[in-house]
Amino acid sequence: MPAPRASRKKAPHPATLPLRIFGFAGWSGTGKTTLIEAIIPRLTAAGLRVSLVKHAHHEFDIDTPGKDSWRHRHAGCTEVLVTSSVRWALMHELRGDAELTLAEAVDRLAPCDLVLVEGYKRAAIPKLEIWRPALEKPALHPDDPNIVGVATDVPGSVRTRLPVLDLAGRDEIATFVRDHAAAWRVAD
Repeated sequence: MPAPRASRKKAPHPATLPLRIFGFAGWSGTGKTTLIEAIIPRLTAAGLRVSLVKHAHHEFDIDTPGKDSWRHRHAGCTEVLVTSSVRWALMHELRGDAELTLAEAVDRLAPCDLVLVEGYKRAAIPKLEIWRPALEKPALHPDDPNIVGVATDVPGSVRTRLPVLDLAGRDEIATFVRDHAAAWRVAD
């Protein structure tokens, strides 16, 4: 007779935890993804359990065409959950329904200490603007009261009352994010 499976204690819902949230804003090509990738290890080394919500402005697919899960999804399943001994992924087809709001996306995450957000640039959450003068795009912070700081590769080029961080200062930026993340409660 096989040994009984260890019971899994259900984790508390994220809305019941002291969740904090922080976003990143900037034009395409500024290095938001690269910056986030560089600060995540610093945040996790500080003992934080970090998750990320990335808003894509285009159709995307994480599944491999021709694989079983892709075939089942394209046959009409609304959701396909793929699981293994090292990870699981849930793919959900909207099939004409509205895309998720930031609150709905955060509500679907497992419990964590900090949610980083890339995209959802109009969300009323604290954000760090990533700005590079070489792109010749206007700064976002003058028109967004939720931007609490600017990270740039040319710190002397930014005229603002907000804190200005050097993009090369990854430790400083990680500390800034940790210190400026806001408490978040997912609405019922």
